[in-house]
Amino acid sequence: MKRWLGMALLAWACGASAQTLRWAGAGDPQTLDPHSQNESLTNVVNGQIYERLTNRDAKLALVPGLATSWSQTGPLSWRFKLRPGVKFHDGTPLTADDVVFSVQRAKEPTSQIANYANAVGVARRADDLTVDFQLSSFNPVFLQHIDQLWIMSRKWCEAHRAVKPLDFKNKEEGYAALNANGTGPFMLASRQPGIRTVLRRNPNWWNKFEGNVQELVFTPIASDATRLAALVSGEVDFVHDPAPRDVARLRNTAGVKIIDGPENRLVFIGMDQARDRLLYGNVPGNRNPFKDQRVRRALYQAIDIEALRSKLMRGLSTPTGGLTPSANASFDDPALQTRLPYDLAAARRLMAEAGFADGFEVTLDCPNNRYINDEQICIALAAMWAQLKVKVKVNAMPRALYFPKLEKLDTSLYMYGWGGSVTDAETALTPLYRNRGEKGVGDYNYGDFRNDRADALAAQSSVEPDPKKRETQIRGALAALREQVNVIPLHRQVIPWAAQANVTPVHRPDNWLELAWVQIGR
Repeated sequence: MKRWLGMALLAWACGASAQTLRWAGAGDPQTLDPHSQNESLTNVVNGQIYERLTNRDAKLALVPGLATSWSQTGPLSWRFKLRPGVKFHDGTPLTADDVVFSVQRAKEPTSQIANYANAVGVARRADDLTVDFQLSSFNPVFLQHIDQLWIMSRKWCEAHRAVKPLDFKNKEEGYAALNANGTGPFMLASRQPGIRTVLRRNPNWWNKFEGNVQELVFTPIASDATRLAALVSGEVDFVHDPAPRDVARLRNTAGVKIIDGPENRLVFIGMDQARDRLLYGNVPGNRNPFKDQRVRRALYQAIDIEALRSKLMRGLSTPTGGLTPSANASFDDPALQTRLPYDLAAARRLMAEAGFADGFEVTLDCPNNRYINDEQICIALAAMWAQLKVKVKVNAMPRALYFPKLEKLDTSLYMYGWGGSVTDAETALTPLYRNRGEKGVGDYNYGDFRNDRADALAAQSSVEPDPKKRETQIRGALAALREQVNVIPLHRQVIPWAAQANVTPVHRPDNWLELAWVQIGR
């Protein structure tokens, strides 16, 4: 395998032009179906092919995309004017029918963006280039939800039996998993899952290229050492996930540069709080210890977060007690951001009070190629929780196996991360922390916990038109979640990118690489 990888990298290095960006990462896109999986790397790669009605600039402000303008025509209605002359990669013109179809497709149960699609109401065609949205209730972040919805060709999807998103968790295969037809700046040239994905510039793109990249070759390289060596030797041009331990060395490596910044992403630990007995554990009395708030709090207070930040993350994290990807979503309020204190003695007392002085056994599910130092963090947590006599088995796996496992709620204890371009609390509260329900509500609440007070306040905030009332509701929901310790927050990531010195990308706080902005010097 290593010999093949070395030969492949050498071939790409020798055959690459100055305008080919060779990008390597620890993982691989999950699927090319843009509605099937809501995962960052998958979205970034698909986002070079597919587009939305709106777009983001370098500072994450909303700007026109496939829509040239939009207006709120009433408290419960919006109108979007589509950009004339836009064509999909197969030459089919973009029309209002494609938008209406895409919104409906994104609402399907197999879509991981159903929560966002349902929040924008019903889309209707007014004319070929006009789409109206009718809501059943007020949506204070309507435009933020619209910005999560990728537009697909109705004709192409119907022709290839791809009218519904692929059921990824049950390993459904279909045409849209390996083929793509968007309106974006790059077109799919080839897709070999786990080996490489090649995109080429769309010569008929409606927008202006700010960079000079003509081709992207993405290859997954799971080994941190191999990925680092490929960058230093010049065999790849860009690595979006260098290992934290290598960043200091790369800063002092000739011909290589680090581009870094904070990411809007919270990494946390979730727990099964629904089952009476854990799927993966050995607990005295066959109880579920995570149903007890004292146990959840004990695990939280047994985490030496400063040790994680300084020794493992090498400073590439900001510890937090907040529950939102951005502190802005919590109104930068210290009361909603401050961590519970690291206090091993208090944690032991809580375990004893809950009847678990002698601990229990449990499996911690963890990805090994998704978040910075994900598997290493899980191993470190296992060592810290051992001090409470909690024996933790770390079950680490690639993201392609990990996320379908969580979608099935096939877990007892797990690591997860949540982030993106939106700083409002809504896009964390409803999908992540609400009681599991219909139309995408609580879809990502993989611990299946119920917090009725938080749920009610979050539901109110989703439709509240008065900003001050809405702020009070959001604060109350977050406080209720913190009080019950329904999840254990760890930190917000600081994301370093590594690149050849002649490669100039634009680093956004949502960890998004916009390929059309990348400049490669000679």
